Amino acid sequence: MPDTISTLVILGAGGDLAQRLLLPGVGQLLDVGDRGTGFTLIGVGQDPMTDAAWRERVTASFATGGATSAAALAVVANTRYLQADVTVAADLERVFAACTGTPALYFALPPRITIKACTALGSVTIPPGTVLALEKPFGTDQGSAHALNEQLARLVPEPQIHRVDHFLGKSTVLNLLGLRFANRIFERVWNRDDIEKVEIVFDEQLALEGRAGYYDAAGALVDMIQSHLLLVLALVAMEPPSSIDADDLRGSMAQALRATRVQGGDATSASRHARYAAGTVEGRSLPAYADEPGVDPARGTETLAEVTLAVENWRWAGVPFVLRSGKALADTRKEIIVTFKEVPHLPDGLTGREEPSRLRISLSPDEIALDLTMNGEGNPFELDRVTLGAVFGEGQLGPYGEVLAGILSADPTLSVRADVTEQCWRIVAPILEAWSSGSVLLEEYPAGSTGPDGWE
Repeated sequence: MPDTISTLVILGAGGDLAQRLLLPGVGQLLDVGDRGTGFTLIGVGQDPMTDAAWRERVTASFATGGATSAAALAVVANTRYLQADVTVAADLERVFAACTGTPALYFALPPRITIKACTALGSVTIPPGTVLALEKPFGTDQGSAHALNEQLARLVPEPQIHRVDHFLGKSTVLNLLGLRFANRIFERVWNRDDIEKVEIVFDEQLALEGRAGYYDAAGALVDMIQSHLLLVLALVAMEPPSSIDADDLRGSMAQALRATRVQGGDATSASRHARYAAGTVEGRSLPAYADEPGVDPARGTETLAEVTLAVENWRWAGVPFVLRSGKALADTRKEIIVTFKEVPHLPDGLTGREEPSRLRISLSPDEIALDLTMNGEGNPFELDRVTLGAVFGEGQLGPYGEVLAGILSADPTLSVRADVTEQCWRIVAPILEAWSSGSVLLEEYPAGSTGPDGWE
């Protein structure tokens, strides 16, 4: 394995992902300096583009991320663009010939094109140490994820495969490690004896926003829960790793997911889904999801999904993990809520609020709040709710900056391991089957509401 990457190649350089997220992340990384410098940037796409036009695009994207350093300017000055069809072996040979040193290929491409490109790579001589970085989704079910993993394993060793999930680049998610394992007060109660329930919520006010081409074939379950939120669950539920090296951390995450399954083994009772009807979000009128451009109403794609899972091991036996994500809702909620059990006995004479304590870890903004029951003002025998809060320090880099730092230093710590992708599909498989068979009613909720009537 090389220590660093010499050339970063963005396949699909003309697309939205490259312009809106990847290139600003590269600029951030260059501004930080000690996290990644000294590499060449090459953009690859099917459409014709001059090197000058490509440099203008890179400069504009860097400016979006606020990149102004000398290192960023140097990368812009030396970057180049190649027109190529990455599904053709001969064109991939030209891409590698343009690279200096050890390359990293970032597949900023639709999944079907990525799979075709990986197939074409099988006929190409790949330089030693080459890193392959792929965006989700990783397959469409457990079988296809396994087939993709086998194809990638024929190309390069597993440590050189970076399956990108930008949630693992969120500083708040990574702060879970410090919160759990650097504070004895939490780790001692982080188990079934003291925790009643864990909820992981990612609700948005945003609606479809023109993403029907991808979203209508995925839905909330696959788009958010199957990938992002299950990885957050793994960080919440995993056993303490001996280190945060890639092998230890990813091994602990995989172990937690192997123990995870639908609560009670019954996807019908442990899941529910809905899609938004016409409504208003913050004064903006939205059509029903079924009437959005590009949507096939017959698919029955959900825009709100909630599943209850169980982590069947000694630490978590009997504790429900509720994962929820939805669009076009009244409020934006992106948080982990840990509800602690009630005290075994409340002394007679104490009255008032007796709700259990909760730990809330906000995924955006970066905050933490511990809700405690304490003696209130006035009557000292009447209980009240008090919140202790703190704000996490901002990381130097955004999510894609963190992900790219790992790619350019050939460090797979923040990438998703092959077996984890397959476990995530295994966990949601019975839910997808129950929904496709019609066993779980697809409900509706007005856009701008909190969800269907009767949902908590």
